Amino acid sequence: MVKYVNAAELEELISTSNKTVFCDFWASWCGPCRMLAPVFEDVSDKYEDKAVFVKLDVDEENSESAAMKYGITSIPNIIAFKGGKPADNNLGFVPAAVLEAFVSKNI
Repeated sequence: MVKYVNAAELEELISTSNKTVFCDFWASWCGPCRMLAPVFEDVSDKYEDKAVFVKLDVDEENSESAAMKYGITSIPNIIAFKGGKPADNNLGFVPAAVLEAFVSKNI
């Protein structure tokens, strides 16, 4: 299951979670973001017991700071956070098999 968060919620989550947190930085106007959404949802359902999956809309108030902090210049951009820090990222739309491999590698 994917949870929608703002910057403060993301910071709280990545600093307290003992699981890898995968954050999809996206925006509603972004075509590749909309294409990735169901893929991200499906993969999150498959790995929900091993990781945390969240989405942060870079255009929402109180979310721009996170996009700036993590150097988001293109979307969709999924960052894997481990131990409160970015560990890896996946930029752009990818098919389910590629996203699954990315998640599996970073759990």
